[in-house]
Amino acid sequence: MGGCFSKPKPVEVKVELSLLEKEREVDGLSPNGKASPLGDRRPNGAPGHCSDEEAPPPRLYSKPRDYVEATICHVKDLENGQMREVDVGSGRALLIKEHGEFSAIAHKCPHYGAPLVKGVLSKGHIRCPWHGACFNIASGELEDFPGLDSLATFQVRVEKDKVIIRANKQALQAQKRSKPMSRCSAVINSNTGFSHVLIIGSGPAGLVCAETLRQEGFTDRIVMVTADRHPPYDRPKLSKSLESTAEQLRLRSPEFLQDHDIEVLTEKEVAVVDVKMRAVTFVDGSRMEYRKLFIATGSRPRPMSYQGMDVANVFHLGTPDDANSIARLANNRNAVVVGTSFIGMEVAAALTDKAHSVSIIGIESIPFKKALGEKVGKAIMKLFEANRVKFYMLNEVSEMKGQHGELKEVVLKSGKMLRADVCVIGTGSVPASGFLKQSGIHMDSKGFITVNKAMQTNVEGVFAGGDVVAFPFPQRNNKKVNIPHWQMAHVHGRVAALSMMGKPAEVQTVPYFWSAMFGKSIRYAGYGEGFDDVIIQGDLEELKFVAFYTRGEEVVAVASMNYDPIVSRVAEILGSGKLIRKRDVETGDISWLSDKSSQ
Repeated sequence: MGGCFSKPKPVEVKVELSLLEKEREVDGLSPNGKASPLGDRRPNGAPGHCSDEEAPPPRLYSKPRDYVEATICHVKDLENGQMREVDVGSGRALLIKEHGEFSAIAHKCPHYGAPLVKGVLSKGHIRCPWHGACFNIASGELEDFPGLDSLATFQVRVEKDKVIIRANKQALQAQKRSKPMSRCSAVINSNTGFSHVLIIGSGPAGLVCAETLRQEGFTDRIVMVTADRHPPYDRPKLSKSLESTAEQLRLRSPEFLQDHDIEVLTEKEVAVVDVKMRAVTFVDGSRMEYRKLFIATGSRPRPMSYQGMDVANVFHLGTPDDANSIARLANNRNAVVVGTSFIGMEVAAALTDKAHSVSIIGIESIPFKKALGEKVGKAIMKLFEANRVKFYMLNEVSEMKGQHGELKEVVLKSGKMLRADVCVIGTGSVPASGFLKQSGIHMDSKGFITVNKAMQTNVEGVFAGGDVVAFPFPQRNNKKVNIPHWQMAHVHGRVAALSMMGKPAEVQTVPYFWSAMFGKSIRYAGYGEGFDDVIIQGDLEELKFVAFYTRGEEVVAVASMNYDPIVSRVAEILGSGKLIRKRDVETGDISWLSDKSSQ
């Protein structure tokens, strides 16, 4: 992977519009006009999709005047394994040279817009430096999550040792594209109480399941039901951007879902699942039969007991409406956060520039101690204290005191009383699986639905995924684990959809997680549950560090701050099946993982 981050050489860019009537290439052709099938080693259980040459030509991308050409550089200006962001006149592209071949793709990750030039290039794909999504450099196809869209691709040719990119103007502006999807061919009344595939839950697992079915040619009815009042939205942003609306956070527009025949029924909570009759009964008394069922209900707040349960302005952050209310009530007032989960800490960080005061109550001595280790936890705690956040650790809530029904004080078991106009409870979660207790669908002692490699439950035709499941994890010898990551839920949805269609699939990915506080991001890859040591490289005081989590003599996970793209590099190594040994990171020399020009 060496050479990916070499310092670019200055080049002269020549831009010229292409008006050749004889050329009517379809946007998205692979470099040099050659089709490049996806590699069969990719995660998500995806053996491959149709190439862009097999896909129907986009109607809007067929006129030569819609294209622009640019002479970018000399063939020798880029070394193998090198990437460069270039101007193509109507927009920018990422030029890549690997094994002597050039390719050009969109320069921004469609997930959150990360600059892919800072990502990790390896064996025909590029991994996003921020959240680990992978894309095929020949076809632009999304190969590993998070995110829903693939990259736009542009033609590259070499003439007289000059590298020339020809790109569609709209694709340059859009940067991303959706995979082709089929439509529902069945004639169905929307009131019909039957769906070929019924999806319970509208998070990433449910949405990716629905989209994958359509991408793979499924033409029967798909209905997604959710107890939420909003269609699918980006939940990780709730705790980081409290004032965002559901419309701003939505993952797909209503028009997109309608165009691809993915029906979404909101405010539709499931009461009972009858696996013998293959039917679901809802709280409102209505009923729907199914042929296949996918359960992706996620988690619910961990129950908490205290006096004053009926006092208003105490929230479990679950919806955009909750987030908006928290931001409004905290404005120039006193906010208290109970719990040091990632959501709780992110909310506290987001409130510091709105609230008069922010206090955090935690039962442990240090936040994130179990997840990130004591040293990293202490460094993050100092960051919060430097931003006027007051901690009350080794403590619990005894009572929420109100005045005229609204919160005024939070009383701790230590006797301490905190002024509070709004309180957010972030003490963790439990699987949202209570409605399945009498269903016959197997759950473990903690309430997680147990599934096999194909995300199928013990009941034929019933699948599950996301935060609500315990699934066999290859990196732990197929031990059943629960990994409540946004990225992992995407993978579950895709594997379940492929399995429903009889296509062999299983989870093959490296867990990837991120958190953002005070404009700084923590990135985490791997599965560190049960780590017995943490090797720190860098400077914790300066919040520029890499933490390697080891179990025995093996590195099982990594976290970093201000060290991109090192977590994505580690994810790439772990994803290839290679081991990183403890002795490899103890020396302090991690030059084999990072490049100075990228930091």
